[in-house]
Amino acid sequence: MARVYITRQIPEEGPAALRAAGHDVTISEKDGVLTKDELIAALQTHDPDAVLCLLTDTIDAEVFDAAPRAKIFANYAVGYDNIHIEGAKKKGVTITNTPGVLTDAVAEHTISLMCAITQRIVEADKFVRAGKYDGWAPMLFLGSDLKGKTLGVLGAGRIGSRVAEIAHRGFGMNIMYYDVKENDFLNSELGAQFRTEVEDVLRDADVVSVHVPLLDSTRHLINAERLKIMKPSAYLINSSRGPVIDEGALVDALKNKTIRGAALDVFEEEPKLAPGLAECENAVLTPHIASATEETRGKMSEIAAQNIISFLRGEEPPNKI
Repeated sequence: MARVYITRQIPEEGPAALRAAGHDVTISEKDGVLTKDELIAALQTHDPDAVLCLLTDTIDAEVFDAAPRAKIFANYAVGYDNIHIEGAKKKGVTITNTPGVLTDAVAEHTISLMCAITQRIVEADKFVRAGKYDGWAPMLFLGSDLKGKTLGVLGAGRIGSRVAEIAHRGFGMNIMYYDVKENDFLNSELGAQFRTEVEDVLRDADVVSVHVPLLDSTRHLINAERLKIMKPSAYLINSSRGPVIDEGALVDALKNKTIRGAALDVFEEEPKLAPGLAECENAVLTPHIASATEETRGKMSEIAAQNIISFLRGEEPPNKI
């Protein structure tokens, strides 16, 4: 029997699988994110053989040192920018993630954000709830059609490709995309146009949807200069990682009508928002919930647990980074 520490309450599928495999499972009792000091103290107290961590946990050398027996940290997320991978290699610690399972949920949320901002749904909802609606009017909350418009996808991986597919087949949008390499599915099945420069997508797209991982090369991929390249009628959608966009620059662009609107599920300094962002009526903001469906979050829990179970059996974890 091995000791497994889970840094936050997650859907029961994962803990149940770990217990069924004969392991002793301890889950943080704190209702919220553990500070780094709290995480270190918990690991020192419980001395686990494995850790199931979340994207809100900073996992670095100090954390690895606090849990010397733990040779696997299973991240409950697709991205793993919260983990110091080189530090893990030096300590001989295996890192895993939960890829694939949340593709549809995140893509569907991204499309929902796109519809919400272009159709001004959030603004209209607030208007009705405030008792301001006194009858139909021909100029009330005019939005933008999606059919026939161009969606620019930055990052044509699983999620970006699925967003493009829904937009093209469901709304009749044209697709162009930027990535480090061409995507055969987008090219052949959707007739998408590949662009080698981010600027080429920003210049021509009516809606830009961001799906790149957070790397040194993608931090502030969207900055003040690039926002100025976009059409004044264009919309920006982000369901990847907050720091990919310079949020302060985005606030200025929204206030100055450099672009028409933005819809964000992630933020540069989560959970804080850049000053002024919450006051922008031409922004739709959701609290990092793109993968928040019962089915998806439950499956993520199960996959993270299975990575640990396989490792503790002496097998190669299915989702090793």
